[in-house]
Amino acid sequence: MAQEPEPTSPLPKPLLALAIGLPALLAAGVAAVGLFLGAGKDDPAAPAADHTGPLALVPVPAPQAESERCQALLSALPMQLVSNGDTLPRRELAAPAPAGALAWGDAEHEPLVLRCGLDRPADLTPTSELREISAVRWLEVSEGGQSTWYVVDREVYVALTVPSEAGTGPLQDISTTIRDTLPQAR
Repeated sequence: MAQEPEPTSPLPKPLLALAIGLPALLAAGVAAVGLFLGAGKDDPAAPAADHTGPLALVPVPAPQAESERCQALLSALPMQLVSNGDTLPRRELAAPAPAGALAWGDAEHEPLVLRCGLDRPADLTPTSELREISAVRWLEVSEGGQSTWYVVDREVYVALTVPSEAGTGPLQDISTTIRDTLPQAR
């Protein structure tokens, strides 16, 4: 009696394995990327970032941070700032806190960080585009989702780093305090 041939798949085995394995590999890759990048901000199941405890700031060169000028500015700055209609209280800084630094923020907002007594900003050139707010000249340096604004017309350099969604209120309030506290450079 003649033996019947084994049924064969219309696709070769390597192609069949690829057709089955590729979607599984793609699903695993998407899951891995999701775990690596974390859940999105709009995801209600996503854990909230902790913006409530002391804020750790990395030290940066600030040779004049303990100067009389910086001490006068820091003591004159408000205990809260208004950012897009939200009131942000002053944040506690984790020890050891860098000299000349303050921050504002709450559980729902990224912090705004001010540093006084910094070195001259590397991005400040004779052709830099400056903005004047309340008689204070600022240089904006944007990076990622935030901007750092440097005061460039006073006897000490001051920087205010704000997230992109902060609005202009904090910059205006800080400008007024700087105008009234720090003399212009000559």
